[in-house]
Amino acid sequence: MKIDVLTLFPNMYDNFLTESIIKRAIDRNLVEINIHNIRDYTVYSNNQVDDYPFGGGGGMVLMCDPIFRAVEALNNDDAFVIMMTPSGKVYKQSIAYDLSKHKHIIILCGHYEGFDERIKSIVDLELSIGDYVLTGGELPSMVVMDSVIRLTQDVISKESLESESFDNNLLDYPNYTKPYEYRGMKVPDVLLSGHHENIKKYRHSEQIRLTKENRPDLLGGSHE
Repeated sequence: MKIDVLTLFPNMYDNFLTESIIKRAIDRNLVEINIHNIRDYTVYSNNQVDDYPFGGGGGMVLMCDPIFRAVEALNNDDAFVIMMTPSGKVYKQSIAYDLSKHKHIIILCGHYEGFDERIKSIVDLELSIGDYVLTGGELPSMVVMDSVIRLTQDVISKESLESESFDNNLLDYPNYTKPYEYRGMKVPDVLLSGHHENIKKYRHSEQIRLTKENRPDLLGGSHE
């Protein structure tokens, strides 16, 4: 998988690319991530990429030309173009699975008052990571990349991907490790029983319980 990110603040990605699973995926050539400064694609000598909005209002708006130039320069293989914006479709695990099937993704990171509306004409998907506003699209783009890259083949073990939160519209079940008892709190006996069917049933019932308590919106009347 290849991912190109267009941003005004490329240094924000330094640690993201050099730590943990993302770094290992890059080192193993399972994913290629390129961070591009939008200012490198402007025709203005002062590196301008934004201007005041027509009709008035506060803030600045990212101009069409630098974004169009950048996407056209990078998109030589029918890449899937994503715009990170608060007005986009709310990101979910199902979308992460869909994106993990693409060979090349281009992510546009907004800033200031966002993008000139005409930029959407070259975008395949507008995404938001939640109902709140951040200072820019950089952090959301990292969220998307992290969730997608871990689903890419051979990045992490198949076993680790099984029974994850949201895969069946349920949150993940509780996990425990040593010691058996800590400050009066014990590991449920069923997990020590060695009875795999009972363990499976227990974990599923715990998924339903936790989802009802914390995210009942995910149930939609199922999993009674």
